[in-house]
Amino acid sequence: MTDPILLTPGPLTTSAQTKSAMLSDWGSWDGAFNALTASVCRDLVAIVDAHLEHVCVPLQGSGTFAVEAALGTLVPKGAKVLVPDNGSYCKRIVRILGYLGREAVVLAHGEQEPADPARIDAALTADRAITHVAQVHCETGTGILNPLPQIAAIVANHGRGLIIDAMSSYGAIPIGARTIRFDALIAASGKCLEGVPGMGFIIVRRTTLERCGGNSCSLAMDLVDQWQYMQKTGQWRFTPPTHVVAALRAAIDQYQVQGGQPARLARYTENCGAIGADTLRQAVAAIGIALREMGVRRLAHE
Repeated sequence: MTDPILLTPGPLTTSAQTKSAMLSDWGSWDGAFNALTASVCRDLVAIVDAHLEHVCVPLQGSGTFAVEAALGTLVPKGAKVLVPDNGSYCKRIVRILGYLGREAVVLAHGEQEPADPARIDAALTADRAITHVAQVHCETGTGILNPLPQIAAIVANHGRGLIIDAMSSYGAIPIGARTIRFDALIAASGKCLEGVPGMGFIIVRRTTLERCGGNSCSLAMDLVDQWQYMQKTGQWRFTPPTHVVAALRAAIDQYQVQGGQPARLARYTENCGAIGADTLRQAVAAIGIALREMGVRRLAHE
């Protein structure tokens, strides 16, 4: 293997089988490609056991494109969104809401602490004008895993909408729509499914989506329009990322053969143990010490 091994959350190193899936070209309006897209969407919904009440809306672009599309489509103008903030991707949600002209209520946490369900409960109790909670499941920048089941139960108890950014958890951490109530769950092709980047997707409650027409101020980001067009024609509205979809189909096939979510989590856990958290921390500390020493020497020289 001559390519570098990527140790990032995504893009990440892909298998030879996933790479080879991109060697064929697909016509974006061909029946075979439409069937490929439909099969991917069915399996993405099935991974979180959401086929009874949810649909999958794929979208061209990175995961952030999908987050912006979900917020812009599912949150009406004049609504208010609670954002428990313990990292950079939470802050990005707040920034997106600002661009969209939706009001955000930031519930600040330290970057080292998980989102606190009790504080979320109190915030929803105190402000009845809050209509939605936008929750990052796993904060990629720090690795903090927020307690999604408890948070989802609280949001449901208050009758508010829950939008989950599951970029770094979908496919590896257990999430089940029958036990965790959500309006939308957002992920992408290039994370735990181990496809290539370039396609986001939103698993959204059908009844919620059906009443969100006219919310989006963007044609390209309008999930209602995307879903309705795909339901009618089987096609993407605009040029689809054909090779990305083909690679994702291959990646999902491997994911299923390897044992799905439990096996993927087990492999990641084993890899973490093999690397050794203590070894990693020691290496990072050593790098920090070396950088500080370099800075001191440079200042002394100057």
